[in-house]
Amino acid sequence: MYQYNANNEIENQQVRTLQPFLFVLIEMATAETVGLFDVLPEGCVANVLSFTSPPDACRSSSVSTTFRSAADSDAVWDRFLPPECESIISRSADSSSLPFSSKKELYLRLCDHPLLIDDGKKSFFLEKRSGKKCFMLSPKELLVVWIENPRYWKWTSLPDARFPEVAELISVCWLEIRGKISTCMLSPATLYATYLVFKPTTELYGFNYHPVEVTVGLVGAEVHKRMVYLDTEGGGSERSQIVRRRGIGLFNRARILGFPAPQPQEIDDARYPKKRGDGWLEIELGEFFNGEENGELEMSVLELKGGHWKGGLIVQGIEIRAKESK
Repeated sequence: MYQYNANNEIENQQVRTLQPFLFVLIEMATAETVGLFDVLPEGCVANVLSFTSPPDACRSSSVSTTFRSAADSDAVWDRFLPPECESIISRSADSSSLPFSSKKELYLRLCDHPLLIDDGKKSFFLEKRSGKKCFMLSPKELLVVWIENPRYWKWTSLPDARFPEVAELISVCWLEIRGKISTCMLSPATLYATYLVFKPTTELYGFNYHPVEVTVGLVGAEVHKRMVYLDTEGGGSERSQIVRRRGIGLFNRARILGFPAPQPQEIDDARYPKKRGDGWLEIELGEFFNGEENGELEMSVLELKGGHWKGGLIVQGIEIRAKESK
């Protein structure tokens, strides 16, 4: 049986060299030739698959019985799981009762069912295509100005929320939400995007024509800033007004004067919330590439200058999510 030694770089290089040729054979496999793959030792196949990706491993399971067995093996999926996975899972109150019978089942569960850790203040999950680590910081893990004053904020429980309690904004004139996470907790050499995850109540007000400032960056370093909208209705109204004013007045005037009609202004949809699969909304705060720097990544949502009152927003948290592999 072919044995893999994780510390043997020569063997690692041999497996990487074999990998592209093996997948060419997989793509060319037919009903008549598929049985040829069964002559390969399962351990050898598992070693090669462990250097691919979760989608590749799943696709290869249709090649032959040997590939199916290798693609489902713990040897393959243990490599797809982050090295610190067991340590992170141990920080959950539910770690002892986490149901899984194989490393593949654990991987898929962490992709589809975020795990609460650190006394329920964070959730941990994996990006499905790459296995990169992702987190969401609950409002109890964030710095939210006036969060403990019931005149401005209140804690509430919702059946579709990830955390036991989320924060509902009643009314403030100074909106300040900040979150931090150590870059050591994130996957190295990975591009992340950060998001505010929220939903409006039926009494949302004060956000429709007033953008908020969002920032992302390492503490003590230059941060990326931009303006976004938290009200989908307000953002939509602004966008339609831009097209209407430019599309009618300028187009007609150009036609009358005999000049080429100007093109409608492109709208940056990234400045407006998008609906998530779980029913909540998210707005991207910015991107961050986790390289070799050690430090704290800080994200913020600010509306401090307008001085107007606003409310009717339920904040579930700030999500730090690896960009999906292509």
